Amino acid sequence: MSARTKARKLALDILFAAELREEEPTEVLAARGRPNQDELAEFPHAVRLIEGVQENRERIDELIATYATGWTLDRMPAVDRNILRMGAFELLWVGDVPDGVAVSEAVRLATELSTDESPRFVNGLLSRLQQLKPSLTL
Repeated sequence: MSARTKARKLALDILFAAELREEEPTEVLAARGRPNQDELAEFPHAVRLIEGVQENRERIDELIATYATGWTLDRMPAVDRNILRMGAFELLWVGDVPDGVAVSEAVRLATELSTDESPRFVNGLLSRLQQLKPSLTL
């Protein structure tokens, strides 16, 4: 497993925990960092994802809500919601990750950690954002 794949799993864990605790992701990251500073230093991409999702969450959630046909953010499983946030951030704001990699890594997380329907849903929504990327205002 690549370092970035591990970083994505770590970032998802923190984003998911933050949502459940109703805390800011960077607060959960800071609390986790105290005893696990080496782990966070090893995966700077995780910190980048967590901070980026937090900073752009309002726009990310708008995009997900707009293009998630038939689904509201509240109806989505929490893990899917956070996979989509992270995937959308990586797809739209992170220039050094190829679009296809951002989508496929999100689908991989959904396959591993969510429902049987989740990978197809995540793939469809992120692929739609990828198509619209040139016309989206961020």
